[in-house]
Amino acid sequence: MAYGEFAKIYDELINEDIDYDMIARRLRSIISKYNVKYEDYLDLACGTGNVTVKMAQDFKNSYAVDLSDDMLAKAYDKLQKTGLNTRIINQDMTQLDLNHSFDVISCVLDSTNYLIEDEELEAYFKGVYSHLKDGGLFLFDINSYYKLSKILGENTYTYNEDKVFYTWENSFEDDIVNMFLTFFIKKGDLYERFEEEHFERAYREEEIESKLRACGFTLLGKYDGYEDEPVKEESERIFYIVGKNMEVEINEG
Repeated sequence: MAYGEFAKIYDELINEDIDYDMIARRLRSIISKYNVKYEDYLDLACGTGNVTVKMAQDFKNSYAVDLSDDMLAKAYDKLQKTGLNTRIINQDMTQLDLNHSFDVISCVLDSTNYLIEDEELEAYFKGVYSHLKDGGLFLFDINSYYKLSKILGENTYTYNEDKVFYTWENSFEDDIVNMFLTFFIKKGDLYERFEEEHFERAYREEEIESKLRACGFTLLGKYDGYEDEPVKEESERIFYIVGKNMEVEINEG
């Protein structure tokens, strides 16, 4: 589901938990390691553009794609202030059609888990592959099966700050976590209420990797989040490095 009202407060909430500088440094280190050119970059499911802004400054041309108009509006505001050469496009990443090829494509912060059906995942991977240049890199992450089934699972969370209160109720069934969020945002002396419902699929590593290989990707590495550490049984985020027409097969850290 595309983000709606949540886009208005997304940065305020997520910036407390996500180190975008660290993510950008890690992406750059991988790009340099594989001697990929800093020419054409695509950020899929770019959201409000936090990764796009940090990565686009290193590339000659950058594209930012997201399904949510609300999130793209925020991204547009940020990118306008930088003067970076970035195109912002509203498009479903399972139906990618940009008439351009890229040296690097990224998709971070578990956007891949939002693809519930096998057909969606396959279309997404095929679209990325067709938009990558030979020798190009696809860098993405997923919430691990462990995180979605054991940590989020059937649990409920709350957040309470001066201007924002929300409850986050989860249920897990048939490898799908249903996240139901109720927000109360302070506006003057009153609180505005809105609700968001999101679904993420818990993928096992072998599912992801078999579909990547079926599309022709070379698996270059997978890591415990954005650290240079191997995936463990209790890793919560798995970061994948895959390439197009590259010879080296997987290094698990």
